Amino acid sequence: MMRLAYALAASAVVVAGMGMLGGPVMAAAADPARVVVNETRNRISVVGEGVVSAAPDVMRLSAGVEVRAASAGEAFKAVRAGAAKLTAALVAAGVAAKDLRTNELSLGPEYEAYPKVSGYRGAQGVEAVVRDLNQADRIIDAAVAVGEDVRLNGISFEVSDPGALLEAARAAAFRDAQAKARQFAELAGRRLGEVVLVSDEVTGGPQPLTFAGAVAEDRSSVSPGRQNLSVNVRVVYSLV
Repeated sequence: MMRLAYALAASAVVVAGMGMLGGPVMAAAADPARVVVNETRNRISVVGEGVVSAAPDVMRLSAGVEVRAASAGEAFKAVRAGAAKLTAALVAAGVAAKDLRTNELSLGPEYEAYPKVSGYRGAQGVEAVVRDLNQADRIIDAAVAVGEDVRLNGISFEVSDPGALLEAARAAAFRDAQAKARQFAELAGRRLGEVVLVSDEVTGGPQPLTFAGAVAEDRSSVSPGRQNLSVNVRVVYSLV
């Protein structure tokens, strides 16, 4: 205990001595905010935006079969048979088997006046990925030709290689940020230094810009239009 007391006393003396001998050094260490402020004054932070667009090259067709019957067993059997016919028709029209997937399977009662059951409804859906848009109309027609139980639930378009679009958007956003930073530095009477920090954020996934297409020329009822991808990049530069 005596040794500990002497050690603490000695430490107090050393600290006090340092305070008397090196006052300015201790003041700077005790005030880290001053260092941060000085560092921040020599930096500039800007946000650049890059937007690129491309014509989609893939279509997703959502279709299915819906059946109503007096019993659950009949409805389920009929809907499964109809879905098999729809799948076969899509494959025959040129959709690869690997590009087909079941996206719905349901069976349930329908009521005339609850709890009185009037029948049963069965539904099975399929999503088809169409990779040749020139065949889109023919594939849709093939699905509809399966029968009156077929339902078309919609289509969507996408770009098969969004990674290339993302790279181009990042490059455009960085150039935009660099141009802004250089201009602000000149306005402030400074010169742009090295890059201190870079961070990006995809601000919007592929969105349709327009669905106007040359329908009259290619006689196609399906037009993918164009899609865009937007990226924001925050860049921090040092100022010299």
